[in-house]
Amino acid sequence: MTILVLNCGSSSIKYKVLTMKAENDYTLLAQGILERIGLEMGIVTHKRLIGDREKYKVEQTVPNHTAGIEKVLTLLTDPTWGVLESLEQIQSVGHRVAQGGHYYKSSVVVDDQVKKNIDKLSELAPLHNPANLLGIKAIEKLLPEAKQVAVFDTAFHQTMPDYAYMYAVPYEMYEKYNIRRYGFHGTSHKFVARKGCELAGVDFNKAKVITCHLGNGSSITAVKEGKSIDTSMGFTPLEGLIMGTRTGDIDPSIVTFLQEKEGWTAAETNDFLNKKCGLLGLYGPSSDCRDIENAVREGNPRAILAHKTFSYRVLKYIGAYAAAMNGADLIVFTGGIGENDAHVRELIGTRLGYLGVSFDKEKNNTVRGTDAILSTNGSGTKIAVVNTDEELVIATDTWNLTK
Repeated sequence: MTILVLNCGSSSIKYKVLTMKAENDYTLLAQGILERIGLEMGIVTHKRLIGDREKYKVEQTVPNHTAGIEKVLTLLTDPTWGVLESLEQIQSVGHRVAQGGHYYKSSVVVDDQVKKNIDKLSELAPLHNPANLLGIKAIEKLLPEAKQVAVFDTAFHQTMPDYAYMYAVPYEMYEKYNIRRYGFHGTSHKFVARKGCELAGVDFNKAKVITCHLGNGSSITAVKEGKSIDTSMGFTPLEGLIMGTRTGDIDPSIVTFLQEKEGWTAAETNDFLNKKCGLLGLYGPSSDCRDIENAVREGNPRAILAHKTFSYRVLKYIGAYAAAMNGADLIVFTGGIGENDAHVRELIGTRLGYLGVSFDKEKNNTVRGTDAILSTNGSGTKIAVVNTDEELVIATDTWNLTK
């Protein structure tokens, strides 16, 4: 079976094309990523993984996710860069969907009701669910015969106990509107927790693991004995860590204060909190951590502030989840920042001595693009960097549901 995986993030589209015969028997044909969607200049990277393994990379404007998906499909059948003779070869398409709400505890085949629910839940994931639904609709138009599967970010977190997912609002609001913590990035947290345990030589089903998915969207999860017991994102992806354009944790009174002072509507306030704050708000010129890192090296004070504030929030959540699990066997860094920003990892890893962490700066500065242990051999709690592969998780679920 030939499967296309689309992973639409708030400012990126990752994709993979593979042929799969069984869960652990697959051939990856091509992969790529469209980055900085919606910014002045985007980056398109596409790589063939068969034959001459050619790589295509270009800077071009990618105004929105629809344009991005059209670019992906064009590349896959391009005479020079493509791996498919026609789009009809794609039998199934797996989509990452951010919010499944209380409707879905596992992946499902897409039908009209699933699309309606994804759209309905867009109010809880305004940067992601609309993009996810655009991907589904684009595939319906271009590949009408392909089966589609929705793989939900929220599914892995359905094991959280009620005292972890409930908010201190009147219980009737939970019953009426399903207001509770849902959590996101579930496919990533599950994958890297398991892979990190394999790398560190600890039993996934017995270990206490803190997974740090750090990128334009960031979250941290406490994984105990193979199950998510708490996570930093909440009712929507806005809660928790500082992110590219999202505030993360904020005093709710700031929201009503600004609404009154600025005269904003609810929609304008929501747009402000999700798209104009976070690292962008602290630094100013850009929300991209690579731009901020470059500015840090140049001594830009606001870039330094953004870096330190981001890292400090991560530190606090690690401490909270270590307390919740009564310790930690392993801390895993993943995501665009977690995998590639050695400076951020050092700011965090060198301040975890209370957990018995002995952070190896040399390993940290020389590792890029590979899975590795970043702690010394005698470290009480181990630290690892693991390249996430949400797309493989999505492909496996898609194969199981459509084979």
